[in-house]
Amino acid sequence: MKQKIIQQGAEAIIYKQGNNVLKNRIKKSYRISELDNKIRKQRTKSEAKLLEKASSVINCPKPFLIVEDIFYQIGMPFIDGKKLSQYLNEFPLAKQKQILKQIGQDVAKLHNQDIIHGDLTTSNMILIERLPVHSRSQINNKIDNKPIESSSINRTSSPIIYFIDFGLGYISKKIEDKAVDIHLLRQALESKHFEHWEILFKEFEKGYSTSKDYKEVIERLKKVEARGRYKF
Repeated sequence: MKQKIIQQGAEAIIYKQGNNVLKNRIKKSYRISELDNKIRKQRTKSEAKLLEKASSVINCPKPFLIVEDIFYQIGMPFIDGKKLSQYLNEFPLAKQKQILKQIGQDVAKLHNQDIIHGDLTTSNMILIERLPVHSRSQINNKIDNKPIESSSINRTSSPIIYFIDFGLGYISKKIEDKAVDIHLLRQALESKHFEHWEILFKEFEKGYSTSKDYKEVIERLKKVEARGRYKF
């Protein structure tokens, strides 16, 4: 089956193949071959485990294929939705607030499982506004299922956010790590969605208030932001 590159970054190339995607971790020529193989294998395995764990508590693609030894590859279902970074600003403010509150609730679920995303920005979120009842189980458990399509949008429905790209993620109980995770999202809102970013971040905080460490994380977030503000 023909493969098409849909995204290429410093760490990986993402191919679309049918209704699935394949994430191949790129070889680094500046590293000793044996070390590079070890690192890529370790990160591939780690990301797959994070996706498995995260998919049990929030919407994210569940891997069905892990190839560590040759291609350092993860296979996942393709999610045919809207990249949130490109479309969030186009929605009415009320809808944007609804979306950010949902994101807050989802991040709280991740952090309650001590999952740190590592690159928590709207570029790593896909928005789908209506799903058939059975679609979540299909997208998480079947290969070559019909992709979920963003064209079947119901404007009055609750937003469904799929989190993607856990390549920089890890497990941590540290309040500092959870605060830094949120700090990245705050920066993304401020830079890409600046018109209403303060309102949107407050909505995120409302959703995140379900986190078991909510107060401690928000207090630490203030210190993280202060460090960035006064860094020369």
